[in-house]
Amino acid sequence: MPYHPLRALSRRRLLALSGVTLGAASLSRPALAQGRFPDRPIRLILPWPPGGSSDAQIRSLADLATRTLGQPVLIENRSGARGLLGAQQLLQAAPDGYTLSQHHLSVLRHPFLTRAKSWDPVEDFTPVIGLTGWLFGVVVRGDSPYKDWASFVAAAKAKPGLLTYSTSGIGTTNHIAMEDLCSRAGIELTHVPFRGTTEGVTALMGRQIDSIADSSAWMPQAEAGTFRALCVWTAERVSRLPDVPTLRELGHDMVVTSPYGIAGPKGMDPGVVRALHDAFRTALFSPENTAIRDRWDMPLAYLDSEAYRDFVVRRAAYEKEMVARLNLSIDS
Repeated sequence: MPYHPLRALSRRRLLALSGVTLGAASLSRPALAQGRFPDRPIRLILPWPPGGSSDAQIRSLADLATRTLGQPVLIENRSGARGLLGAQQLLQAAPDGYTLSQHHLSVLRHPFLTRAKSWDPVEDFTPVIGLTGWLFGVVVRGDSPYKDWASFVAAAKAKPGLLTYSTSGIGTTNHIAMEDLCSRAGIELTHVPFRGTTEGVTALMGRQIDSIADSSAWMPQAEAGTFRALCVWTAERVSRLPDVPTLRELGHDMVVTSPYGIAGPKGMDPGVVRALHDAFRTALFSPENTAIRDRWDMPLAYLDSEAYRDFVVRRAAYEKEMVARLNLSIDS
């Protein structure tokens, strides 16, 4: 074909534009694609004390994800403030994937419980992965006079407000569920909040409280007979406590498992999110982490990043509605 200067110019311009496009694409690639994420340890905040079910599950997850990511995933326990210290740290962290936190329902509920400035439960975080939930139940000491839920309710009706129960904080899922359960049963109990379930276990062993309404850090004592479980809040009975009824069996149409996941600061790079999701997903479905969840009777609640964000949107709307309906507030 004969040389034509306009064709040559067009080809040169096309090649030049292609080069610009390729260069822009290269610049827009996440650090992950260039092999630079992660290049240092990752901090994963656990907003509860050591020793509980979520501590065991998340710690196992971090150890397993370390193998995939090639950098340590370091657990930092920051208990207190009703499990909200991890969320507070994310608000101050850079969205680079090196600061993450366990993300649970209290984080989604908190902004609706107070007039104080806090966060937007949907827009101020980047959901990474949905993981699992908790086994909740009500337990008493093994030498308690309350042999079952019916006798506990009868005693509470005879002594309104005198019997106590512990939770891992005011406004937590189990606190709200227990207040709902008390209302349904027509009883009044006194709430004793702690920073985590393990503190409640210690208090019950020391006879400082009458019962625990919390996640399954009490399971070893229940299996040993030191504690007695009066009910569990799962959909089905728990295999390790086959004689303990569910709330549904007791006449209350309630299932409470409080699913949680992992999130980071808002604005994280999608490629970094994908790398973290994939590493944590591999860890979640590993035999080692499955064994941890089985040990604590924690139901699987896996969601990928997009599905987890959808869950957060729907659940935040539900929490807002429930807080308004029950007229809940943590403001003095």
